[in-house]
Amino acid sequence: MHGLPPLPANAAYLFLNNASRRNALSLSVLRDLSSQLKRHLTSPKTGRLLTLPPFAPGTLKDFQSSDAHRWLLDAAEWQSARQGLPNVLVLRSKGPVFSSGHDLKEVSAMSKAERKELFDACAGVMSLIRQSPAIVVGAVQGLATAAGFQLAMACDVAIARAETEFQLPGMSIGLPCTSPSTAVARRVPVGLAYRMFATAQRVRADELGGAVDVVRGLEEGAFERRVMETVSRLAEMPGQPQALGKWAFWSQAGIASTEEEDGFGRATRWASDAMVLHAGSTEAKEGMKAFLEKRKAKWST
Repeated sequence: MHGLPPLPANAAYLFLNNASRRNALSLSVLRDLSSQLKRHLTSPKTGRLLTLPPFAPGTLKDFQSSDAHRWLLDAAEWQSARQGLPNVLVLRSKGPVFSSGHDLKEVSAMSKAERKELFDACAGVMSLIRQSPAIVVGAVQGLATAAGFQLAMACDVAIARAETEFQLPGMSIGLPCTSPSTAVARRVPVGLAYRMFATAQRVRADELGGAVDVVRGLEEGAFERRVMETVSRLAEMPGQPQALGKWAFWSQAGIASTEEEDGFGRATRWASDAMVLHAGSTEAKEGMKAFLEKRKAKWST
């Protein structure tokens, strides 16, 4: 995709290569995006696909009793396993539409088995983004609908102009946007997410309750500057704490209340144990030392 600015050395682009079809998520496009993701997440040393473990509180015990996740805890292990892999991924598409979701012409002609393959491929891409140890920035330059909206909300950080519109249009054609709503309802206030799901109405980025980093004003180049500022800021941070922090954040966010106890108390105790892991890492020790010595930290990852 031409005309995009160069990224920092530890960042890389992901592309939706379907501009002629409004960047629809056809099966071939999903396969291509999955391939791009896996290329950036696969260890050159071992050939292992390096993704974050399940966002489940119980996984914390695995960190303490197994070496399976040492690459997420130790800077030297991170460097060895992920040498040459980016810490930041930037998802881009071309044209006035970021993504129109699934290609309805393709879906309508598919058999049940083919539809199963398509939607499984879509779920796989969303899961890869969610479990990517490299932070994924979605640069949403235009309309995002249905699974395109889902794709934007699956990203760790989504950036869009204030007037950019998002939509879950499925109900208007009798095909509820059930799978797209999974990511949307986890990022957009749930009442608004359901209203969008039920009414199929479009909503501007600045009405999504903070789910999107909004670029205001019509100044030429403002959107691209915000994208590059965000990517550069993320790229300056150490990759290992960013990845472990992403896992810990979403794991604690999923701790629910029970009949016996409020979820906040359970999450607080769990997060205390997670902080023990954070504070013991090489990068955390270097960061604290640099802060106390009033100097810039020298990151390893």
